[in-house]
Amino acid sequence: MSSSSPGPKNPGHKRRVIGLGVTLVGFMLFLLGAEPGLLGLDRSPVLGFVQIAVFLVGLGIICLGGYIGLASLWNGSPKTIASDIGLRLIATGYMIAVASGMADMFGFGSEFYPDGVPRFGTLQTLGVLVGQFVIAVGLLLLIPYSKPKPKEADIQ
Repeated sequence: MSSSSPGPKNPGHKRRVIGLGVTLVGFMLFLLGAEPGLLGLDRSPVLGFVQIAVFLVGLGIICLGGYIGLASLWNGSPKTIASDIGLRLIATGYMIAVASGMADMFGFGSEFYPDGVPRFGTLQTLGVLVGQFVIAVGLLLLIPYSKPKPKEADIQ
């Protein structure tokens, strides 16, 4: 009863764990940028450039981790057209979120408080939410809904 490798029999297990870890790191960065008050780091009543940049970087890391984890579920079998569309939707949703979140910096327009301080407006918030929804649809399309057929090397 000796086995040559003590690891799991599923070769995609390690990639799923890595994907989950990357996703959790991205979520922590996203929370740090979106709600720094949770860690006692909120120094301003408005959402500034650094906060927006941090939560957008966190969102990008979440997308990367989600893709790594869900792509490993395919276990080397060919992906469907729906999963390819899912990958493109993840990228498109992220670009929608970045363009919406950074609209002030890109010159798309700004909303101001009555005292002249720019703020993260309702249209920016809606754009980021639409981007996150598109990302979620893309991640759902990456899930293999039928059991993937193993490669010949996995049958041995």
